[in-house]
Amino acid sequence: MADGFTTTRSVPMPVRWGEKRYHSLDYALKSQFGEKVYRIALNGGMTCPNRDGKIGRGGCIFCSGMGSGDFAGSASFSICEQLAAGKAALQAKRPVHSYIAYFQAFTNTYAPVEYLEKIFTEAILDPDVQVLAVATRPDCLSHETVELLRRLNQIKPVWIELGLQTIHPQTARYIRRGYPLEVFDDAVVRLKAAGIQVITHVILFLPGETEAQMLKTIDYLNCNPIDGIKLQLLHILKGTDLARDYARSPFHIPDMDEYIRCIGNCIAHLRPDIVIHRLTGDGPKDLLIEPQWTGAKRTVLNHIHQYLKKQDIWQGKEYYG
Repeated sequence: MADGFTTTRSVPMPVRWGEKRYHSLDYALKSQFGEKVYRIALNGGMTCPNRDGKIGRGGCIFCSGMGSGDFAGSASFSICEQLAAGKAALQAKRPVHSYIAYFQAFTNTYAPVEYLEKIFTEAILDPDVQVLAVATRPDCLSHETVELLRRLNQIKPVWIELGLQTIHPQTARYIRRGYPLEVFDDAVVRLKAAGIQVITHVILFLPGETEAQMLKTIDYLNCNPIDGIKLQLLHILKGTDLARDYARSPFHIPDMDEYIRCIGNCIAHLRPDIVIHRLTGDGPKDLLIEPQWTGAKRTVLNHIHQYLKKQDIWQGKEYYG
């Protein structure tokens, strides 16, 4: 846990972030850039140390064969080509002017720094790109890589997304995360010292975890200087080791009502300045085994918003930092 980080006081009354009861990414982006900003998922052609044998084989137990980049572009195309294709797809649906270049598939700092500089610079120099977002592991951030990110951040904002998932060692071992909690803490300190925004991935309802344990993960992150969070319900996808475990011995899968109650509790306990980048997810329909109800993402979000209003919940209501 980051030493010397001073948290804010609990929020005594509902604070409106636009029309929502939480600090949403959409609100944060419109406040910063004056318009809606859309994400284009990119593939930098990297792998992961948890797949190539450096740390392990097979990746994290829940990770798909595409390294959680099932909606990303193809690495057979250049970054410029992937951005052009992403823009065309979005503009076919609505007028769009601003984008986040999101390196999503696998571990996006797991390559020589010269290669990272080439592909990240190609993305960040696109005049329509407002933000460079890079999903990676905290154990794949060398000092040279952090220095590169610091320099790029002077051109346009750089976000680093770190896959933490949980603070609990037993669960981390089960999901084959491959690094201890102090590695995450060190990465956050070094990234923040370089002026980089840090977004943390958390998976809810990992096998065996109670709601109290999930809230301990939230409380831990409240005491770290992170800027954003992605809250993701565990998805069981075809072809993963998690799917094989589930087939052998099914574990608890929450229904939508249980998940919404839990996410409401997480929001209430979350530090109010932390931007919420995600409250649910919709895995690839052809791979998703459970929970099937997550496929209706818009319906789930609408129910979350209704629940927060009905229960008079807002971000930070139960935060006492």
